Amino acid sequence: MDKQQLLKDYRKPEDKLCLSQILDKIESTKVKGKIEYTDFLDMYQVALAENFLRKINFESFKLYGGFEEAERRIVIIYPDGYDETMLEKNYSKILKIIRITLPEEEKGKYSHRNYLGGIVKLGLKREKVGDIIVYEQGADIITLNDFANILKEQLPSLTRFEMSKIDIEEIEKLKKREIKIEEVKIIVPSLRLDNFVSDLAKTSRSKAVQIINQERVFINRTK
Repeated sequence: MDKQQLLKDYRKPEDKLCLSQILDKIESTKVKGKIEYTDFLDMYQVALAENFLRKINFESFKLYGGFEEAERRIVIIYPDGYDETMLEKNYSKILKIIRITLPEEEKGKYSHRNYLGGIVKLGLKREKVGDIIVYEQGADIITLNDFANILKEQLPSLTRFEMSKIDIEEIEKLKKREIKIEEVKIIVPSLRLDNFVSDLAKTSRSKAVQIINQERVFINRTK
């Protein structure tokens, strides 16, 4: 496998690093004959990885985040001969859920930002954590199996969660949520991206340009 040749069309160092790590997983699977997987990728990286693997005609992979609509996913590389049933049996060995159940007086108080902010405050690696499913009673945090105990042990050190019940659950027990989609109709003077972002974010065009430059805008999962 000539990594340099496969990655020659990618200019961004972070893109090359991401794809290089995936190629390493492919090579490891070939040598060891067992499943390998990456850390969690964001929407941009998921699209990048999928397009790259299709481009090099590699088919023995699965993008998985715990549920069908997950934004953050891992790339699972599996040996030849694996079918979907065999792969599904390994999901519980790869991902776990950290379930936070809030005390009665705290229920409904926290948003996604509060849970994610807690993880960041603890200095924990974001790439080890997938989507966070928030509901009235608390939240389900999807995480890599080998990171679940670390998360469980450290979350109670945060004041906001010190009275909460925190458990490790199997990925199959993930609480489902309804995906809400808002349809917005706008009229723009031209098909410039900053015009769309300005209207959708209800902000100025100069601020919209800042948002775009910060790579916070996705079109079909691509920045």
